[in-house]
Amino acid sequence: MLDSTKRRGLLAGGNWIVDHVKMIDVWPAQDALANISAQSDGNGGGAYNVAKNLAKLGCGFPLAGVGLIGRDADGGKILQDCEAQGIAHAAIQATAAAPTSYTDVMTVTGTGRRTFFHQHGANALLDLPQFELTRTSARIFYLGYLCLLRTLDAVDASGCTHASQLFAQARAAGMITAADLVSNEASDFAAIVNPSLPQVDYLFLNEYELARLVGTGASEDPAQLQAQAREVLQRGVCAAVIVHLPQGALCLPRHQPAIWQPAVQMPARMIVGTAGAGDAFSAGFLLGLHEGWDFQRCLELAVCAAAASLRDATCSAALEPWPTCLAFGRNLGFYASLSLT
Repeated sequence: MLDSTKRRGLLAGGNWIVDHVKMIDVWPAQDALANISAQSDGNGGGAYNVAKNLAKLGCGFPLAGVGLIGRDADGGKILQDCEAQGIAHAAIQATAAAPTSYTDVMTVTGTGRRTFFHQHGANALLDLPQFELTRTSARIFYLGYLCLLRTLDAVDASGCTHASQLFAQARAAGMITAADLVSNEASDFAAIVNPSLPQVDYLFLNEYELARLVGTGASEDPAQLQAQAREVLQRGVCAAVIVHLPQGALCLPRHQPAIWQPAVQMPARMIVGTAGAGDAFSAGFLLGLHEGWDFQRCLELAVCAAAASLRDATCSAALEPWPTCLAFGRNLGFYASLSLT
């Protein structure tokens, strides 16, 4: 077993999705009509987005993916994109049992607000046999998204999930583990996520997902966010809970004070779409984590990467090398810091 200090790179497992992004003039009422002004295809899903974002940030360490795609045109696009981005894709397997997962992303022009219509496809079949973690020398194992991987999310009679077993295997192999959630209203967050927490080093989630997980109302109040994050940390997260929201981000490490990073003051005129901003945030944080940065520096790059991503309707097109993203955010400035007492 290699320990994490002798490992290098990131292995991204989970959702590999093609996003079909459509820009619309308004969000319509039931049975009403909205006009599509533009459309494009892009990468989607936690694993795909994080791996591609790290490539575009110029992370400088090896990237690899593991997952399931269909034997179709969308699956071919994913493999071609991985090849172009330098993401090793031997473990992204094709199946004839289901199509490549896709999402129709409806983004309202002028606000950047988006709504997702998702086809689970091949991602729903992803399970432990597709992961051969003893073969990788990656330092970080990332899995995203919990609550959108039907087989890995399934809770057995003992209350465990296959995802929890997967994280345990990754930690036993010497990897740092990271997990991300999805804002899925149909999922039982607690039943799906709690079994994995004692095997997860870093948990990424937004304020809505945090509230769903702890069973309380969503809040943007720093003190309440900290209390909610502490409850999740106490459920077993090994290193830190990281919460991102429009105002900024909170990192609550185990045995250390909470850290707050305000968001970039992004002008509304520069925001084209918000799809993928959370994954850009996670990629920025994970880049810093891999390189041994302190949490404050990781958070600063994370919010700058998230802000940079807002300049395009797709998840990764607007990302640039990380020094450029960092300079972009610093030049715009950050909102006032909030007190986390």
